[in-house]
Amino acid sequence: MPALVKTAAAPGLELREVPVPTVGINDVLVRVHRTGICGTDLHIESWDAWAQGAITTPLTIGHEFAGEIVEVGANVTDFEPGDLVSGEGHVVCGRCRHCLAGRRHLCAKSIGLGVGRDGAFAEFVVLPMTNIWHHWPGVDPEVAAIFDPFGNAVHTALAFPILGEDVLISGAGPIGLMATAVARHAGARHIVVS
Repeated sequence: MPALVKTAAAPGLELREVPVPTVGINDVLVRVHRTGICGTDLHIESWDAWAQGAITTPLTIGHEFAGEIVEVGANVTDFEPGDLVSGEGHVVCGRCRHCLAGRRHLCAKSIGLGVGRDGAFAEFVVLPMTNIWHHWPGVDPEVAAIFDPFGNAVHTALAFPILGEDVLISGAGPIGLMATAVARHAGARHIVVS
């Protein structure tokens, strides 16, 4: 299958043919319809200091996506071929105290999609069923593909009660702009975006 791959420890990416990912018993294979480009992907492409310390090549990059399920593992429930889905890009251990307490975002063994394991800038991507969520029928795949950064914006904007409060949002990139809309909708009094 075609994939956008970081092939070497140097700036740049290459379009390469790579094998279709293998589906494990708890996994979902998704045909990718749309992707979003994150700042993480740009860091990997430019091979900056962060990427040099975080990335092992070769690696298919990308973690913001929407697509259609084409295959499910034997233990998968609640998902079936044809479902429109996106996925959480942090694959966690599921066994540590944080995971068992429902605080998966604190798992010390988290592996990032498109950072520590092959990602979504490919025809297909595979993730555990616990990382996949459904989209309602009719959701535009271009909107569905940016639920990951939108989730970051919502989580951050609503981390504190903001009804009637003044809010500063540092950074007017995609997540900052989404956080601005969330803060306005949640009743912030004044919003300043730097």
